[in-house]
Amino acid sequence: LHYIFPGSFYTLHFYGAWVFIGAFVVHVAFRLPRAVHAVRAGRDAQPRAGSEEAAGLVSPRPAAPTISRRGAVAMVGAGSLALLVVTAGQSIGGWWRGTALLAPHGRDPGPGPNGFQINKTAGSVGIRPGDIGPDWRLTVRGAGRQVVLTRQELLAMPQSESALPIACVEGWSTSDQQWSGVRLTDLAALVGLGAQTPRVLVESVQRGGSFSSAVLAANQARDTRSLLAVRVNGADLCLDHGYPARVIVPAAPGVHNTKWVTRLTFGDPA
Repeated sequence: LHYIFPGSFYTLHFYGAWVFIGAFVVHVAFRLPRAVHAVRAGRDAQPRAGSEEAAGLVSPRPAAPTISRRGAVAMVGAGSLALLVVTAGQSIGGWWRGTALLAPHGRDPGPGPNGFQINKTAGSVGIRPGDIGPDWRLTVRGAGRQVVLTRQELLAMPQSESALPIACVEGWSTSDQQWSGVRLTDLAALVGLGAQTPRVLVESVQRGGSFSSAVLAANQARDTRSLLAVRVNGADLCLDHGYPARVIVPAAPGVHNTKWVTRLTFGDPA
């Protein structure tokens, strides 16, 4: 859906949830009187003319129930409680994270400036030393023009800072990290776009896994906090956090903050 409605991931889910809740409430409102009547009538009541029972739509010899109403409610409640127990630690963080059985494990970010949660490692998506070594290049395309930058040339451009978290669709988020790098609008200006920055296709060098590319909407690309980051908390990005460069964008799910970026295409690809 994010290719049809780029940048609206949370909006779609937010309104989708309210549509579902509204539909459920309407359904209950229409069905509740009938349900109450059926409960009060009892199992042995004579079917009235025109009812489903009289029309033969209900079995005259229904099978014995395999679970009581209370048992069904208890089972659903226990399942919901179990799901809460094994996922809550992802959002709470700290030592509670160890209780999150469904959270990603074995990805200890360690201490230091890069010591915050990692959603996917370089090894898990097939990043090779040559992909991010001295031969790495950033290609910027748009408006019929193309510019190719080395990392040193990228570092020589005006550097900006943004304090932004990473919010993962798995349910966890980091605290604000201090990112530094080049604004997406400044990169768009290299190909003659500048203030009228359109949407941008961000592509990674990763070979495996999902989300090797992402489309950022024009309003995301124009946000002055949106960076192609090269440093975090005063240090170079580590490999697992996207070295040599990654995107960091306000209010975007973590999977859209593409790591190991190699190409930015502003506007519709030619």
